[in-house]
Amino acid sequence: MSQDSKPADDATVTFINVIEVPAEQVDMFIAQWRERAKIMSTAPGFRDSRLHRAVSSKTRFQLVNVAHWDSHQAWEAAMSHPEFQARMRALEDDRSVEVSASPALYEVVASYHEETRM
Repeated sequence: MSQDSKPADDATVTFINVIEVPAEQVDMFIAQWRERAKIMSTAPGFRDSRLHRAVSSKTRFQLVNVAHWDSHQAWEAAMSHPEFQARMRALEDDRSVEVSASPALYEVVASYHEETRM
């Protein structure tokens, strides 16, 4: 898959979003993320989602969201859900929250799993 191409509609995809937010606003953002995640979790094709928080408050990207979807098409449909869109607009319009996000879809091109040792 080139940078400008989309994965096949039937290929599973991973949504990764690195989020830059001031450390003092992380807890508020997490609470809002949970509400948006509830909406997404009911969408057809949703598999799972995890929000990762940086261990250090000095880390540039305080949060990283990783979600798995059955397909690019399923992710696009979920993103267009009216309630999800309304919550995203509210976040963008809230001038008290300083958020910069870099969302994108990815496909697995290599993996490594350490085997369980007995």
